[in-house]
Amino acid sequence: MLSAMEADNLLAARANDRDAFARLTDPYRRELLVHCYRMLGSLQDAEDLVQETLLRAWRRLGSFQRHLSFRAWLYKIATNACLDTLDKRPRRVLPPGAYPAANPRAMFDPPVSESIWLEPLPDERWAAPTPSLEARYSATESVTLAFMVALQVLPPRQRAVLIMRDVLDFSAREVAESLALTVPAVNSALHRARVTLAAHYPRGQPPAAASAYPDITLRGLLDQYVSAWEAADVGQLVALLKRDAILSMPPSPSWYRGREAIGAFMAGRPFSGQAHGRWRLQPRQANAQPAFELQERASGGHYQMVGLQVLAVAGDRIASITLFLRPAFFEQFGFE
Repeated sequence: MLSAMEADNLLAARANDRDAFARLTDPYRRELLVHCYRMLGSLQDAEDLVQETLLRAWRRLGSFQRHLSFRAWLYKIATNACLDTLDKRPRRVLPPGAYPAANPRAMFDPPVSESIWLEPLPDERWAAPTPSLEARYSATESVTLAFMVALQVLPPRQRAVLIMRDVLDFSAREVAESLALTVPAVNSALHRARVTLAAHYPRGQPPAAASAYPDITLRGLLDQYVSAWEAADVGQLVALLKRDAILSMPPSPSWYRGREAIGAFMAGRPFSGQAHGRWRLQPRQANAQPAFELQERASGGHYQMVGLQVLAVAGDRIASITLFLRPAFFEQFGFE
């Protein structure tokens, strides 16, 4: 049902008042962006699809029925716009999901320029909606890189059903209406999606949250991580990793598994030579995980941005380092 204010804005918007339409839709922009990001795995694509969603909503205001939820109606439009896009594009991945582990003593492979890579999401670009006690996955967990990688394995329609049911907590009837399916078809798709997701996303302890790093153990681990990079200390860095930790660097397909392989790569490449002071890390937040802006010292002595690191932390060790090396991300994260 619409509130009185929403009803007034809807009436004005139907009379071609664009300001009223903005008042009607602005409260949902951030959560729609995250929804489209979950569906597509790309922040840039998600931004485009939010604009497409609002354009479709403006054109179809006359079809909205006032006894329905306006939020659910926008999600219906956004989800179908994403499905239209996914029909034409490959799924997004990270290197470990598409290529074999690389030889750490060989030169890492050149970038793959096609739009196949999962992209990071700056935490400041989204705000978690009011949590639902019934949702299977929290808003925070459902934007982590591990969850996003698993989501992209699902066929698009199953992905939509799982997100709408297990993250957004829409009812089976609402999802069926949004996707032009029957309720039994929604329940069947949800079951298949849950089975597939469980195989690619085994649930363990909750991911370490990035916000303010309140946990003393986590804060200490991250401080040591920064110190290891800035001192170019391979031994210190490797000591912080889980035994089977992963380092990947999209858009290069090369990635490395395990302390020994990561240590060999770091010693032979980023930390080789007189590397003390070559790197500087600035704290950021991405995908509800600890993240760092990676800066490299240039010939003139100043530092320039080269990438964004997003860490997955398990207990008191680092489970993965995903180093996004695409300059296009710098503007999205406010890099100067």
